[in-house]
Amino acid sequence: MKKLVSVLLALILVFSMCSTAFAGAYTQQVNEYPVIMISGYSSSSLRLFDEETGEEIHAWGNTGDQVMMALEEYKEELIAAALKFIATGDISPAVEVVGTAFNWLFDNLRCNPDGSSIKELSTYLNTAEETNWANIQKNYPGGEHNEETEMMEIVSSEIGDENVYLFTCDFRKGPVEIAERMRAYIDDVIAHHNEGKAEKDKVDKVNLLAVSHGGQTTGTYLTLYGHEGKVNNAVLTVPALGGASLAYDLMSNQGKLDEYGLLQYIEHGMKWEEDYHVLLEAEQLGFVDAIVGELVPQIIDVVRYWQSLWDFIPVEHYEELKAELLDPVACADLIERSDYMHYEIMSPGGENYYGTGFKKAQDVGTNIYIMAGYNAKSVSGGEVTSDAIIPTASSTGATVAPFGKRFADGYTQKVDTGYYQVSPCMTVDASTAYIPHHTWFVENYYHGMTTSDPYLKTLLFTLLLSTESYDVHTMKGYYQFHETTNPSHGVHAAFNNSNEGYVCAKDTALVVTNCSAINDITVMSINARGLELDFTFEPFTLAPGESRQVAFEGQLPEISKKNFEINIAFMNKTITPVSDRTFDFTLLNGAAAEYDEKAPYVNADMPKELDEVIGDKASNLLKKLGIRNTAATVYNILVNLIDFVINFFAKLVK
Repeated sequence: MKKLVSVLLALILVFSMCSTAFAGAYTQQVNEYPVIMISGYSSSSLRLFDEETGEEIHAWGNTGDQVMMALEEYKEELIAAALKFIATGDISPAVEVVGTAFNWLFDNLRCNPDGSSIKELSTYLNTAEETNWANIQKNYPGGEHNEETEMMEIVSSEIGDENVYLFTCDFRKGPVEIAERMRAYIDDVIAHHNEGKAEKDKVDKVNLLAVSHGGQTTGTYLTLYGHEGKVNNAVLTVPALGGASLAYDLMSNQGKLDEYGLLQYIEHGMKWEEDYHVLLEAEQLGFVDAIVGELVPQIIDVVRYWQSLWDFIPVEHYEELKAELLDPVACADLIERSDYMHYEIMSPGGENYYGTGFKKAQDVGTNIYIMAGYNAKSVSGGEVTSDAIIPTASSTGATVAPFGKRFADGYTQKVDTGYYQVSPCMTVDASTAYIPHHTWFVENYYHGMTTSDPYLKTLLFTLLLSTESYDVHTMKGYYQFHETTNPSHGVHAAFNNSNEGYVCAKDTALVVTNCSAINDITVMSINARGLELDFTFEPFTLAPGESRQVAFEGQLPEISKKNFEINIAFMNKTITPVSDRTFDFTLLNGAAAEYDEKAPYVNADMPKELDEVIGDKASNLLKKLGIRNTAATVYNILVNLIDFVINFFAKLVK
């Protein structure tokens, strides 16, 4: 059953690009405009009407419930297939049952080759009045149609349920068609919001909060219609503007489920402080890829003609897949619409390219902000820097190094924006972004998990609700690049006198913060890689949220655009008591390092201290056994303790 659960989890991820839980209040002076939520993929419920009986049939809604329905429908077959696998090792019956269940689950959602729906489906709620959050809570007390509930509740707690709206759509359609619907819906919301109000209290704009697929549709609306000036603030979180690697991996049948990264994704979302992912470091789970590989053709058979999935395919892969999977005659209409999306909106040379369209919207007073993740590998196996679902380049338009690589020291950003806009780890060049001065990048910001990080949560609702306009250079404390402070990551580190992620001559100490909400941590060692800095200290304990400055010895070289790492090993009171975290920094302290144009990329990760001691052969053996990372952490702790003891006795002798 573990294997079947893995497959089902992968399927859930495909159709569940939405936010995670959040608890807490947010308070600030807010603007006067109503907020429209544009949710993640597959969020809106769909229905159809039986033409013969006139009966309303539920076609889609709530991914978890849908999957549980499928499990209930085929539970006997699944149990039988699982028992056969345990007895014989034959996985094919289980694959067949899951494939049958998938087809049963999505049968009503099939489309014709031209992209039109075979069955006539519609959303349950459509008008501003129907989708007003106050009315949804009143009319559906059982929680139906509660999309992106945590974010909606946070916003409504600030401005009232009656001032929040939920945009719904048939997620199978393309973003251009959905943007047309959004255009009319915004007019409807403004009219509904103004109904019965005095002239002085009426509004002519709305605020937009978009997630994932909602970010793509909102971005398309803004680039096509943003010049009409009906949006005040628009915040796009982890937007799929340029597509999703997961969609390409699915449609090309080349994906391989990254179980290790998937477990890290779950840890982040659940805010677990135990490092369960280390348990998968050596486990051989290739069988999961085999199962998924068997299932994917059946999935493609169902979703092949969904316009939205084709508009999720990144531009660089579009022609390849179009030639392989779409008949140029039968699919002519679908191809025409998707060609427009890819070459006029997603491509820099397009007439309505995001960057161009966003600029027109900004010129009429709309504040557009993007919040994106980076440096996570795609859970579907794609070798791209992403938020685990959406490539960072797709979300932002930034130039991004290949996964596992970084720009070499001395790299100069592609566009002179007047600011240095290369990430501390030198994997992201923000100068080419759609809106380079209004895009925030957070390392290990996993897809859809905005509210699981206090930094992101506050940034999001400040941008959305504030009466002020912000950019990454003037918003104090919210710099363009940030390392997540999600509790599952244990600690956070930044130098005391520079913007986060950078260091210069004025810095004298490293500020270490405990990210946990419940556990003390004891910092055992701090080691610099790629720069001669010495952190010699007695191990110290930090309470949840507490910070301490740790001074360093060593002269910072007078050089800039040079990358280095700092590793912090610590202990906590969990079932995985030994852990560590590595931070990237860029030195900005003089003339730029010499850049080798013939070798533009280098390995993103520097060798661990243990690797340099034991050599490659022993290191690879530890990796095979699944204990390399833990061994490296313990080694750093022991070395620091030895240094501490030596220094302690040296002081006694003096």
